[in-house]
Amino acid sequence: MTPEELKALQKEVRKAKRIATEKAGELHDLVEDRLPSAFEDIPGIAEACYEACKDWSVKNAEYEAAEAANAE
Repeated sequence: MTPEELKALQKEVRKAKRIATEKAGELHDLVEDRLPSAFEDIPGIAEACYEACKDWSVKNAEYEAAEAANAE
């Protein structure tokens, strides 16, 4: 992998982490400010948070593997 490709992958990881953090913030706000009256929003917000975190995890693992391969 070229240094440019590695840098682009790192940028994707950072973006995915930002999105996951935003979704976690939405879940936190739901718990802190809107429950119990907004309990029906839990599944949708929790699923979006889970998917964003999973996306970050996959991209981060891909980046770490590419970085390790380039170090060899």
